[in-house]
Amino acid sequence: MVSGLSGIEKVSVHGGHSGQFCHHASDSLENVIRAYIEAGFSWVGITEHMAPMSDASRYPDESEGDLGADFLLDRFRTYFSECRILQQKYSNKLEIFTAFETETYEGSTDFVNQLVGELKPDYLVGSVHHVEGHCIDYDEGHFQKAVAAAGSMESLYQAYFDAQYGMLMDLEPSVVGHFDLIRKFDTNYLQTLGKPGVWERVERNLDFISENNLILDLNLRGFDKAVEQYPSMPVLEAALELDIAVVPGDDSHGVKSVGRNFDKGIEMLQELGASTDWPKPALINYT
Repeated sequence: MVSGLSGIEKVSVHGGHSGQFCHHASDSLENVIRAYIEAGFSWVGITEHMAPMSDASRYPDESEGDLGADFLLDRFRTYFSECRILQQKYSNKLEIFTAFETETYEGSTDFVNQLVGELKPDYLVGSVHHVEGHCIDYDEGHFQKAVAAAGSMESLYQAYFDAQYGMLMDLEPSVVGHFDLIRKFDTNYLQTLGKPGVWERVERNLDFISENNLILDLNLRGFDKAVEQYPSMPVLEAALELDIAVVPGDDSHGVKSVGRNFDKGIEMLQELGASTDWPKPALINYT
């Protein structure tokens, strides 16, 4: 099942959010999976956002929708049950991994480990969406509050990459999600990334990813949300120099975004001379 650009295997290491289990996505999980099959994917990681640890750690849209942490945890458990059923139902058409995307904030590591112990995901996508309690990718207003709290854009970037490093050390997730998401609302992100106090943290985190053979998510959703994919070109080039495996993730949030920008991402990787022989994420060993 290889219907991507020039016969390259179509995969998504970070995909499959659905409106059934994510407040800012659309469509049922089964319809999203059917869309992957119709698009000719070989394997896909369904990587729903983990439930919040408490009401205080909810996404803004969850708070605005009055969705409590207890409700969201019950829904997250239902996601695992549903995804396992679909994993078996469509096993002859698509290899499905039942995984989840982590959050990073005070106390989240213990909660992630609790969820892993209870739900036994196939693997984790390690992500950072909050810095010092502020959501940094929801909208411009929340981002600017994070900048103000950090004291400067450079300080916010530093805190983001420090939080990411802590998450990497604590969890060693098989996949690192949208590595430089912090730049989403920064129009001068290339300049900010290049500041010594920021770039040295980027290099430190990439070294950890390389040394531990983690996969870097080539997050194709970035083409829709920013001027380029995540990670940005300077980070991507540095990762490839370290022989880090870079694997596409469409980060789909419904049927319409399944496989979006896949060929665009592949063309870019080919121009960089990167491998398109995709490794699968290391599965969590429960024995």
